[in-house]
Amino acid sequence: MSAYLNNPQIWQESWDRQQEAFLPDREHRFAAMLDAVAAVTGGAAPRLLDLAGGTGSISLRTLARFPGAQVTVLDQDPVLLTIAESSLRDRATIVDADLSDPSWRSKLPHQEFDAVLTATALHWLPAERVGALYAEIREVLRPGGVFANADHMPEEGLPLLSEKLRDHARAEREARYASGASTSWPDWWARAAADEQLAPKSVERERIYPAREHGEEWTPPARWHVEALLAGGFGEAGVIWRGGTDAAVAAVR
Repeated sequence: MSAYLNNPQIWQESWDRQQEAFLPDREHRFAAMLDAVAAVTGGAAPRLLDLAGGTGSISLRTLARFPGAQVTVLDQDPVLLTIAESSLRDRATIVDADLSDPSWRSKLPHQEFDAVLTATALHWLPAERVGALYAEIREVLRPGGVFANADHMPEEGLPLLSEKLRDHARAEREARYASGASTSWPDWWARAAADEQLAPKSVERERIYPAREHGEEWTPPARWHVEALLAGGFGEAGVIWRGGTDAAVAAVR
């Protein structure tokens, strides 16, 4: 029997719990990014692009904070987009697009957003593509609009401490998994593949991401992202949040 058919919200909830086990300060980075959105819009309801948005976690929090927001979720993963569609229903536009292809912008319902937010996603792309993507993101922002990216961005001045922080976080995660307190990344995907409704989407996902999950992770320090954003044409860029070896950078067009 499909847990998805019984209650689609189960999968949104289970995704959030799995992500929070991996990123205990996940809500803090979301709040920091939405604070930046509020700052550039004066608190008015924004037109927001949730880039590589997966199940729509950022979009749901955007709508909770700004009920009148116009939200677009863009991703390529068929499993996560299915969950996003159920969670958001008619409150957001769902776009299936590949960010490795520069034509992704042609699929957007609007070409001018107040804000573009993304979290823990762009590290699957190679360096040269991330740099080009930043310039493309600038082109879909209105003047004065903000882009924010929260991801694994170690502090380059603390290499030894960063390694210890990663080891400590890994040990805590493994303890949570071993106790059954939370579901690991591979276990979550195995459960989705076993669900009657999501199984066909999981097969489709395997075709999109063959052999390996996405590719090699690439996690440069925050300074690299700041420099790439400035090189992409943004007027200013910097770090707006840090938690251990993760950070959120923001840039204003």
